[in-house]
Amino acid sequence: MKIVLTGGGTAGHVTPNIALLPGLQKRQADVLYIGSYEGIEKSMIEKAGVAYRGISSGKFRRNLSLKNIRDIKNVARGVKEAKKILEEFRPDVVFSKGGYVAVPVVWAAERLHIPVIIHESDMTPGLANKLSFHAASKICCNFPETLSKLPKEKAVLSGSPIREELLSGSRKAGLRFCGFTGEKPVLLMIGGSLGAKKLNEVLREALPSLLNTFDVVHLCGKGNLDPALDHTPGYRQHEFISEELKDLFAAADVVFSRAGANAITELLALKKPNLLVPLPKENSRGDQILNAASFEKQGFSMVLAQADLTAERLEGALKDLYARRADYVKAMSESTQGNGVQVVLGLIDDLTVKS
Repeated sequence: MKIVLTGGGTAGHVTPNIALLPGLQKRQADVLYIGSYEGIEKSMIEKAGVAYRGISSGKFRRNLSLKNIRDIKNVARGVKEAKKILEEFRPDVVFSKGGYVAVPVVWAAERLHIPVIIHESDMTPGLANKLSFHAASKICCNFPETLSKLPKEKAVLSGSPIREELLSGSRKAGLRFCGFTGEKPVLLMIGGSLGAKKLNEVLREALPSLLNTFDVVHLCGKGNLDPALDHTPGYRQHEFISEELKDLFAAADVVFSRAGANAITELLALKKPNLLVPLPKENSRGDQILNAASFEKQGFSMVLAQADLTAERLEGALKDLYARRADYVKAMSESTQGNGVQVVLGLIDDLTVKS
């Protein structure tokens, strides 16, 4: 079995690909990753020990811009480069997690009649994936609401592939890493690799009151540490955590987070009661608002709009979330969309047999 994985631009377009690797290795699959020459995906995939090839790519814009002319040329060049790589490697299936670098790979695969599986994380498909739907054999998604936005004969509600190591954390190790006794419930706040400025500010404003109830682990993003809080009892802050993240998840009783699709599907797979504050529409295309609304409707999450976020509201919401945590765990336990690894691997198996 030969498989090409593609996707890039953000870590969210890469980590689900990495989540598939243990299953592909068990199948003794020969795996090649195609990404951009110097994107974030290059370092992540090379660190995972997977063969990597770079291609040209460009960003598709909905508005008129002179940059579109340059990027159209880059995309055309990327299709040629991807086609050459695919002809050399001869994969059975291409799995695309999206991002603009994936478009030339998917288009090249279509020209060579190679089956393609696409995964869409957000409730409303992004432009790069929309441009690739015609070439796909199957299109996986995270949200039931997304199914109506996809070609019916191709749509699969899979959930997102979750990294195996996240499911193997140790609560004891997480408490030990933080220096917590375990006598108080643990609140884990995740702001992403770059952090979430508003969430950081409000959490720190509420901290004196929150520490009466919770021990707090704060992943605040690069450059967002507050040295004045370094020795606060019951509070630990880190820019970013990699190796110990699984243990911090295991130690957490409740989680405070943005509503990025990959982040919240990890919370679902881990069955962690969570409070989501989605990125406002003025700072995004509104996908996090829709993601959060879906999880709230399904009983997986509590949601608070950023416009309503104050220290007092945050404290009240987190205490309420903790008090009702069993209800959220029950709803998440009954879900069939928590971890998409086996669904995606099953589709790969099916298409490999047919190709």
